[in-house]
Amino acid sequence: MLNRELVKGSTVILVLTLLDERPMYGYELVKEMGTRSSNELQMKEGTLYPSLHKLERQGFISSYWEKQEKGPDRKYYRITDEGKEVLAERKKEWNVFSAMMDRMLKRGGQNE
Repeated sequence: MLNRELVKGSTVILVLTLLDERPMYGYELVKEMGTRSSNELQMKEGTLYPSLHKLERQGFISSYWEKQEKGPDRKYYRITDEGKEVLAERKKEWNVFSAMMDRMLKRGGQNE
């Protein structure tokens, strides 16, 4: 399992990336992250939901309720236009950061 601080710092870009593909409910987001990461990323719902609420307050995502044939209604989240702009910005930042970390972690700047 990945370090909690690494996951926490990546929550926004992960959530916005998934919601850019389609609306999802909270548990679906958790499962999708696990599936795509071969279960290396196991985000706890206690981490996800506060992030979803914050993203919604910031206007980056919105939510709506959908009635289910069986079981309780589900609260779905979707990315907003402002959220798409933030996602594009965060992806650029991530690419710069990732490339910098790759360079920093290589011994003497060379491939090992």
